[in-house]
Amino acid sequence: MSKVLSAHAVSVDGYITGRDPGAGRGLGDGTTLFDWYFAGDTPSRVFDGFKLSESSARVFDAFAGRVGAVVAGRNTYDDSDGFGGGSPHPNARLVVLSHRPVPEISERQTLVTTGIEDAIAAAREAAGDGDVGLMGGGVLTEALKAGLVDEVVLHQVPVLLGGGRPFFQTLPEHVRLRLIEAVPAPGVTHLHYAVER
Repeated sequence: MSKVLSAHAVSVDGYITGRDPGAGRGLGDGTTLFDWYFAGDTPSRVFDGFKLSESSARVFDAFAGRVGAVVAGRNTYDDSDGFGGGSPHPNARLVVLSHRPVPEISERQTLVTTGIEDAIAAAREAAGDGDVGLMGGGVLTEALKAGLVDEVVLHQVPVLLGGGRPFFQTLPEHVRLRLIEAVPAPGVTHLHYAVER
């Protein structure tokens, strides 16, 4: 059975955007969270244009290659200008979770308004044998609350942003993680966790 995972670039102080993210402003001011995508000599096998360090390419492509569908929250969707009508992943269908209409949604995207369980179910169907990737702190939080997350990957960038959109939101109880792998790389440390149930 496919897995549900979240893989995000995050600052040491827990932010996934710079200050003042939003439609037309992208992921906010001064974010350096994604510099490592282009700081190496090894082309990604999944994402055209990404040139990572050898160790980052190994980790990044291993996860990106597994994803068959992505669930993104409305903030992530708006911050990314609707992903240009497509998906943040070149080979994965996008499911947008929102409690309000998304008038600009394209035929290559699926809108789910009935909650995280239904969004992940739609993504599983779209993913086939692939895994479901989660984008955005709200989506991850709701999926953790529902007990639907198998793995969390933090691409931790050594920067303190001091503001922006935090990745982790309030949970009703502790969620225990077990470290599977830690891979230091230039400009980022890749931390792969299993969610313990």
